Amino acid sequence: MAKACARHILVKTKEEADKLKARLSTGADFAALAKKHSLCQSAKKGGDLGEFGPGKMVKAFDNVVFKKPVLKVHGPIKTKFGYHLIETIYRT
Repeated sequence: MAKACARHILVKTKEEADKLKARLSTGADFAALAKKHSLCQSAKKGGDLGEFGPGKMVKAFDNVVFKKPVLKVHGPIKTKFGYHLIETIYRT
């Protein structure tokens, strides 16, 4: 079964996600931004969600983690929780 490791930043608005993505594109530290801005419990760990398999996250999240290129920040991705910036660290 496929497994992946990802980290994310969860915010309330698309505008906030867009601003954070722009900062990431100019070299800002993902973990530092996650700790400061993310609404998820994973913020304490720099947005790190650890390793998980398909179906453990909401569909829109899984689509990014298991189908999009790794080590690239994707988003903003809208879910019922808010807007995510997602980076897949690895996928097996």
